[in-house]
Amino acid sequence: MRGESRTSFANLRDLLPEALAEARRAQTGPAQTGPAQTGPAQTGPTRTGRGRSAPSGTTGSTAGSGTTGSRAASSRASSRSAPSGTAPSGTGGLTATVGDELFSVLSLLDREHALRRALSDPSKPADEKGAIVVALLHGKVTPATEEIVAATVRARWASPSDMTDALERLAVEAFAIAAEEDQQLDDLEDELFRFGRVVAGEPDLRAALTEPTLPADRKRDLLNALLGGKVTPVALRLITEMSLYSRGRSLVTSLEMCTRIAAERRQRLIAVVRAAIEPTAPQRRRLADALAAIYGHEVYINVIIDPAVVGGMTIHVGDELIDASVVSRLVAVRRKLAG
Repeated sequence: MRGESRTSFANLRDLLPEALAEARRAQTGPAQTGPAQTGPAQTGPTRTGRGRSAPSGTTGSTAGSGTTGSRAASSRASSRSAPSGTAPSGTGGLTATVGDELFSVLSLLDREHALRRALSDPSKPADEKGAIVVALLHGKVTPATEEIVAATVRARWASPSDMTDALERLAVEAFAIAAEEDQQLDDLEDELFRFGRVVAGEPDLRAALTEPTLPADRKRDLLNALLGGKVTPVALRLITEMSLYSRGRSLVTSLEMCTRIAAERRQRLIAVVRAAIEPTAPQRRRLADALAAIYGHEVYINVIIDPAVVGGMTIHVGDELIDASVVSRLVAVRRKLAG
């Protein structure tokens, strides 16, 4: 994202915790009417067809030509069928539900091209686009989700894909907040990173999880068999989402995006360290302190054991490479000798 899209996303990211806090305050007040918002067993998105879950009652929508409005292509009403890892229990249950609903809205926009174009059209008044969202979602998702989606479509975007990218990142951000609320954010970062490395190094697994002809339920079963009970519910939910719905990216790239968002939640940078042997705990601490002094932020260390490094280490922080390996020094010596 660049320019106006980047600014719009930054504003929405700031709005997300405020909307969640307001939703929690509403829960502690008098009994409320409308959708239940108290925990994982909620009335909300309904799994439809082969796609992601869509808000119940919104299994098909179109934006009228030159008019504001939407229509339901189906009036089926059913309770939500939640995928494994969805809306984990704990204090982050409501937050995870919002994340799940944001993924559902994203699925709807991915399927309904006319609706996506109408909601991202910069020539349409912002309030008109917000009204479409309210008509479409009111009473079918939590108020926090409705508020966030309405704010998203009111914002200005350089392209429709920037708008949907923002919704996806906000969904991941919501799950990162849920993990933080349940004191599992460190675990989430570790699990996303480690599974990303497994996928990168196992072509057969990567092919199985990204094969478009393999039914979604088969992929879920495979992930449950591999990760069920071994990772946090939020990690399993995000890994499942990224595996089932690539949105034009590789699975490794999608997992890296989730890991980065989880790390940014704590205002930390991620340093991917390649070393021939596992560094000791004191070495990790010294390296993290040194990098924090360089970048002005706490730095989270992810280590990849790579015998090809020979000695020393290489460190990637974002797009920057710090190469302190024996191999790089030998290459430098050879260049000097050759010169």
